[in-house]
Amino acid sequence: MRPVPIVHAIVLGLVQGLAEFLPISSSGHLLLVPWLFGWNDFDTPSIEKAFDVALHLGTLTAVVAYFRRDLVVYVRDGVSMIVQRQRPATPDGRLAWLLVLSALPAAAVGALGENYIDEKLGTPFLIAVSLIVFGVLLGWADRRAGQRTLADYTRRDALTVGVAQVLSLNPGTSRSGITMTAARFLGFDRNAAARASFLMAIPVTAGAVALKLAKLVGDGVPDGLGVPLIVGIVTSGISGWFAVWGTLRLVRTRSFTPFVVYRVALGVVVLGLLATGVR
Repeated sequence: MRPVPIVHAIVLGLVQGLAEFLPISSSGHLLLVPWLFGWNDFDTPSIEKAFDVALHLGTLTAVVAYFRRDLVVYVRDGVSMIVQRQRPATPDGRLAWLLVLSALPAAAVGALGENYIDEKLGTPFLIAVSLIVFGVLLGWADRRAGQRTLADYTRRDALTVGVAQVLSLNPGTSRSGITMTAARFLGFDRNAAARASFLMAIPVTAGAVALKLAKLVGDGVPDGLGVPLIVGIVTSGISGWFAVWGTLRLVRTRSFTPFVVYRVALGVVVLGLLATGVR
């Protein structure tokens, strides 16, 4: 088994950290980057799965660290609603359970369709088309002048955004992108759409990491992969924190247009490479 170069681990960590929270598709980029550069380090299922766990563990740590104060309140009030039967429910406790509800559709479909997703989706062509189509959809949704905040988040909103998140199981769609798109269509302002997207990522990502980590522990970490995995975790965690901070700062005063332009441009480039046979 060839050792994974540290520079490759750093690059993929940066890609995962940034693309997980920017609405540009982390899964699509993690497949496109090795394809574009001709890297063959991740051509075995064991290495690919190990890196997938490591990189998502890094971004999970990043989003939890960023929202740590909010999460303390959400967990406290959410647990009080169940254990102490706190009535009436506090706004934070209600929102906590709505965010969990938002994560359920994608978690269920992802668990049931994992093999199909791994085997049928994620080709460069499908990723390119998804980048373009869902990028345009994000731009369309962002033109809506929504003013709703997270205080207005309802059960219907949670289910609608949660169902939309199912589409992100297709590499190239973008989990954050499709959830922000759905929230904008529902009339939420950009800041609320971004915060809801990042917060609802926590339960679904935590569940996925827990399941995959259990499998990884059972199968064992491939030899020689320890250091690259640690590098990937640290890099994705740091870049992920800055991606959350930067996105929330950006959307307070700007639109999602730069991300739309980037998605369409990248999709066109990939389709061009495929059409010309360069890759």
